[in-house]
Amino acid sequence: MYRLLFRAVLVRLDPERAHVLAMRLIRAAGAVPGLSGAVRAALGRRPGHPVTVRGLARPVPGVLGLAAGLDKDADAVSGLDMLGFGFVEVGTVTAHPQPGNERPRLWRELGLRGLRNRMGFNNEGAAAAGRRLQELRRTRHGRSIVVGANIGKSKVTPLAEAAADYEISAREVARWADYLVVNVSSPNTPGLRDLQAVDSLRPILLAVRRAAGEAAGRDVPLFVKIAPDLAPEDLDRVADLVLELGLTGVVATNTTIDHDLGPGGLSGEPLRERSRAVVARLRARLGPDPTIIGVGGITDVADARAMLDAGADLLQAYSAFIYCGPAWPGRMNRALAQR
Repeated sequence: MYRLLFRAVLVRLDPERAHVLAMRLIRAAGAVPGLSGAVRAALGRRPGHPVTVRGLARPVPGVLGLAAGLDKDADAVSGLDMLGFGFVEVGTVTAHPQPGNERPRLWRELGLRGLRNRMGFNNEGAAAAGRRLQELRRTRHGRSIVVGANIGKSKVTPLAEAAADYEISAREVARWADYLVVNVSSPNTPGLRDLQAVDSLRPILLAVRRAAGEAAGRDVPLFVKIAPDLAPEDLDRVADLVLELGLTGVVATNTTIDHDLGPGGLSGEPLRERSRAVVARLRARLGPDPTIIGVGGITDVADARAMLDAGADLLQAYSAFIYCGPAWPGRMNRALAQR
């Protein structure tokens, strides 16, 4: 039914408008106990065997989680959990609220089953996200959800001051998050990908780890999110930095700019092979201990298992959720538990 609805109705809507409407519905349904329970029973049932992951303080109820970018402001976490995601990564949030790039900035690439965006980290700011996460954690169910917070650099902040900017965001959200992700790989903030160079990345990661620990009163698991377009030697350098600093791991990968479709980064099925190759190279370089969250081109169980076989410990998706509908995350997690 969803695929029929998608083809007949949703593709006729502006992609960003469709996104806003869908998030409102998910948020509203997740806020009503009786309704959310019914939706969870019908669509979002997850396996009864939680997954223990190196570096995280508690197990996740399913190996497939939601990638950052959908719930930018942490205001639909309960609803997304209701649909069967094993964990939810909110953001990207920035130290300063910002509107993002001018519209249009989101496109469906229907023939490729992908999405292309140049959103530009539109969000209400890390402080607002922190308040919403604090409110979520006030309920027993809210405390049970495994939530990551993805933080990026504000557009107004010069690259030379990036570490301080990331530090502000970390202080706002770390107390309420199960893990943090330092995003230096979006193609839609000028100069951001330059921060993947290890000499620029090291002070950012050190500042975030220090600030998060002070704010949360504990060691907060810390990941770095990288682009699929890094040269092999640059991947190796990032992996070596992860080992040097003792980070929890890597989220691989963000969107790609290796396309001729227009502005913005491309996600979805076109990333499948490249993201899997990045994960495999990272695992070979990192060894067995750091955690890798594999994301990019995961549409069905075969894709998911191939990513796990390449070396990922956990998985994330975004584009496939848009194309496959609200029953998809729960269905995927139940199938993957039978591995």
